[in-house]
Amino acid sequence: MQRDIFPYPMLKIGIIGGGQLGKMMSQIAKQMGFYVAVLDPTPNCPAAHVADVQIVGGLYEADKIQALAACCDVLTFEVEHIDTATLKSLAAEGKHIFPSPELLEIIQDKLLQKQALEQHGVPVAPCLPFDEITAANIAKLSFPVVQKARKGGYDGKGVQILRSAADFENALPQPFYLEEFIPFEKELAVMVARDQHGKIACYPVVEMLFDDKTNICDIVAAPANISPELTEQAKQVAIHAIEALNGVGIFGVEMFLTPDGKVLVNEIAPRPHNSGHYTIEACITCQYEQLIRVVAGLPLGATTLLMPAVMLNLLGEAGYSGEPLIEGLHEALAIEGLAFHLYGKPSTQPFRKMGHITIVDKDLSQAMEKMHRIKNRLKIKAKEGTA
Repeated sequence: MQRDIFPYPMLKIGIIGGGQLGKMMSQIAKQMGFYVAVLDPTPNCPAAHVADVQIVGGLYEADKIQALAACCDVLTFEVEHIDTATLKSLAAEGKHIFPSPELLEIIQDKLLQKQALEQHGVPVAPCLPFDEITAANIAKLSFPVVQKARKGGYDGKGVQILRSAADFENALPQPFYLEEFIPFEKELAVMVARDQHGKIACYPVVEMLFDDKTNICDIVAAPANISPELTEQAKQVAIHAIEALNGVGIFGVEMFLTPDGKVLVNEIAPRPHNSGHYTIEACITCQYEQLIRVVAGLPLGATTLLMPAVMLNLLGEAGYSGEPLIEGLHEALAIEGLAFHLYGKPSTQPFRKMGHITIVDKDLSQAMEKMHRIKNRLKIKAKEGTA
């Protein structure tokens, strides 16, 4: 789908999902002059603040997805938990969808994702299908193991460590698989863009730090504090993974760095990713523009890191629900190099992603120091009532 000359109006882009990722995708698409329609079940969702139109409907409602397709030239998505059967039917009719529904179907099931990567020689943690919890099956295990839901997990949900057979009493209720526990040194991530012709643009390797209580990504530091050799290894592993899956779009490749210097793929997000928010301020082409370029058949943009950066997720404070109230914003914006992003969600809940900040600085350690200075002062509470 290569176009050398765009008609006016330009391509009509449909985005399935209208949360914060859809909003940031819409902002870039509108900046570039595209028409944007979003599908989301929540009226006036964050992306609706920016898009030309919102179709209110569920992400598994076939008629709503078809309505989005009918008013757009190309479809993409901000969330992987969507109806692939309808998308496959649309693709068979000639609708352009990136990434492809077939790839999305593999990504949706984390066991299939792991098996597909392993079949192509991409290094992953050893995993084991586990269809039935029986004494005999449990006896075969070496603890600890990581239990992961095959479908539907996000933001720390659907993952838990089982340290003994007794932990199976609180096993995840949905279909799951088991993975060898990896005593990693760091959690790394790389955003990889791949266009419709197979060209690759790889972003810097970043380090992700997770909150112990919520298991939600707390901080992203770019670049990761690792050797040039490990940086190159991580990039090559990430590129290999996306090429192996024949991915077209933007992908967040999460990885473990083991004590013996190996890089293993943890999982892949087939969309813009939390670990790539920093690219808005810190890279020549941000992850959102890169995706819009891919779906529009435009050349990939440069991924050069202009300045080191630290990103901090802003989660709803524990004990607060309702209309958001932001504390510490004046103090935060007084910090040189700080950019503030609020997603426009009408209500906050404990640990809900409400926004993020990015701090850029010529010295990564200085950016980290600034982030720690403001982390416990910038809070998302609620105007009325508590949870």
